[in-house]
Amino acid sequence: MADPFGDPSDPGNRPARLAVGVVGTGRVGPALGAALQLAGHRVVAASGVSTASLRRAEALLPGVRLVSPPQVLAAADLVLLTVPDDVLADLVAGLATTGAVRPGQILVHTSGAHGVAVLEPATRAGALPLALHPAMTFTGTSVDLARLAGCPFGVTAPEELRPVAEALVVEMGGEPEWVPEEVRPLYHTALAHGANHLVTLVAQALELLRTAGVGEPGRLLGPLLGAALDNSLRSGDAALTGPVARGDAGTVRRHLEQLRTASPDISAAYRAMARATAQRAVANGTLSAEPAAAVLTVLDEEQHR
Repeated sequence: MADPFGDPSDPGNRPARLAVGVVGTGRVGPALGAALQLAGHRVVAASGVSTASLRRAEALLPGVRLVSPPQVLAAADLVLLTVPDDVLADLVAGLATTGAVRPGQILVHTSGAHGVAVLEPATRAGALPLALHPAMTFTGTSVDLARLAGCPFGVTAPEELRPVAEALVVEMGGEPEWVPEEVRPLYHTALAHGANHLVTLVAQALELLRTAGVGEPGRLLGPLLGAALDNSLRSGDAALTGPVARGDAGTVRRHLEQLRTASPDISAAYRAMARATAQRAVANGTLSAEPAAAVLTVLDEEQHR
């Protein structure tokens, strides 16, 4: 097929202005729609269900018609399917079955867990399938537009549509990162494990500091966690510090004693992370076998109390 976008790195090859529709006005859809609108495209219709979704659409896409998903597809050349992962397949199948999909229509989903295979029913109907996943957390506010600048997008598309996908990402302010279809689930697992579980970990640390009487735990944790994140991104496992990485089994035992009364739920998470930390420290040579065994023994004793 002819390349409608050209080289995405060439400012002279700006895509033709498209009528954009957004199906799913959660936190992601309105932000991406607004970003495309800033790039010169026109958001013509959106659909949402909850009151919060409708408010987000009104805030980020003012004046845009709020209609049903089939009506969005009827009005748009480019459709953003920004719905939860587990809803996507049924939505696509339903739209294809009812004849809502038009040949030549660009259909984009933003699920990290799926590649373009989930769009197969629409592809058979003539749609051009793209998977563009912004690797960022969204707030559902205008703050997200600034965060899209330089945001990596996991891009999966048929080879002939790759320039189209990359051009759209660049227009939204992002940076395309090619993710093959077969590793898309692993890609998403990595991002979810890092970002989602980090929030849980930080929230647990804040809770313990509050229990310890620290008035502003965020101020105390901020510099430490910022440095740890920067070091780990630069150096990986070599950035490990602390009692587990040093093999200080006595300190680990005292931590577990504190958690036994302060927060048994956090104790289970601490043990799991400490065990994983010890194993990685041994594997990369940071920790020798004997002190690692002492740490693991303490963890096992606590688990079986």
